[in-house]
Amino acid sequence: MAGSKSVVIAALIANGAIAILKFFGFLLTGSAAMLSETYHSISDTGNQVFLLIGIRFSERERDRRHPFGYGKAQFFYSFLVSVFLFGIAGWESAKHGWNELTAGGHGGGGHAGEAVEFLFFSFQPPAWLDPLWVNYTVLLGAFVFETYALVKARAEMKRQIDRNDWSGYREAFRKTSDVTTLTALTEDAIALAGIVIALVGLFLEQQTGNPFFDRISALLIGIMLMGFALALAWENKRLLLGESLPTDEEQRLRDVVMQNGNVDEIIGFRTVYFGPNEVLVFADLRFDPALDTESMDAEITALESAMQDTNDDIRKVYVEPEL
Repeated sequence: MAGSKSVVIAALIANGAIAILKFFGFLLTGSAAMLSETYHSISDTGNQVFLLIGIRFSERERDRRHPFGYGKAQFFYSFLVSVFLFGIAGWESAKHGWNELTAGGHGGGGHAGEAVEFLFFSFQPPAWLDPLWVNYTVLLGAFVFETYALVKARAEMKRQIDRNDWSGYREAFRKTSDVTTLTALTEDAIALAGIVIALVGLFLEQQTGNPFFDRISALLIGIMLMGFALALAWENKRLLLGESLPTDEEQRLRDVVMQNGNVDEIIGFRTVYFGPNEVLVFADLRFDPALDTESMDAEITALESAMQDTNDDIRKVYVEPEL
């Protein structure tokens, strides 16, 4: 939990500063791609706020109404991030880029050196300012901040990959229950990709004199954000609905049970996530009929310990002896 929180706080500070820089860059230059990147960074900042709320809420002690605690709060708030923040930011970015393309630059942005209209006010950049270098400076500064946040998130995810003996990031994306770190890591990677797209668009506009490249960059950034929103929402949905451990992880636990010589058969076996890195196990087992009550109780205790040793995420094991 501490590792996830430090990742989120680092990203919050970085993205807040970047959003302000990009917005001023847009006001000074009227770049469509820069406005899309502003939407992107605002959504990233809001993302971190929601994730921190989820972490704080999930730390509440269990009570009568929530006997297994509030761990799923992180799944819920991460889902909100994907649907509302990234979805809205992606849509606004894509819409702005499309309007700029179809309206010939009269969709709310402008050309370098012209007055920039945004919401209810108009801003006239100073004549001496070179818009191109403003954009380059802001985006390169943002790249440095995002790289710092990405390094922090990657280190935490790498720790989890090593801990669980996963093959790499692809397997971690499918199997992790730490949606907070997953969201931060993916968000930072997408942010860096967005900065690169914006830089390429600005460079091509400079070389060709055609604003089409800046505007298509804004559209691409929006589409990329919406695609990420869908992927993240899907990952959170599986955990909100009560997903079990992956098949191979569950099979390892079954093997541990059957290695016990006093277990004759597994009648039923179920696992479920009730929070990040928190798993419940329910096992209906047929034991050797020769076992007395005291011996069976000792075997159940041994099985619980063996399964928890096999998977550190297991918080509670319920074993039901079957006749």
